[in-house]
Amino acid sequence: MTGSSFIPLTAIDCTIPALLIDRNAPLDVLHANAAARVLAVTQLMEMFSSREMQQADSIDLKHLATVAAQLLRDGCDLLDVLGWRLRPA
Repeated sequence: MTGSSFIPLTAIDCTIPALLIDRNAPLDVLHANAAARVLAVTQLMEMFSSREMQQADSIDLKHLATVAAQLLRDGCDLLDVLGWRLRPA
């Protein structure tokens, strides 16, 4: 991990990142933010798994997959920071 206090989210590759994770945030805050993103994707996927998809538009499905991937990537980034913080020095 770098020496910076802030780590950019990796879901969107930008030259200048706008969304950052504070690696010094309390552990419960990192966990809550990761859990919120994973839960949002879980609920989205559960909703779609209980619906008939014959009428689904491929563009809409691509947009939904992109949203799910970005939320999961954010959650993974937060869990990475949480893991780094929990490892013994």
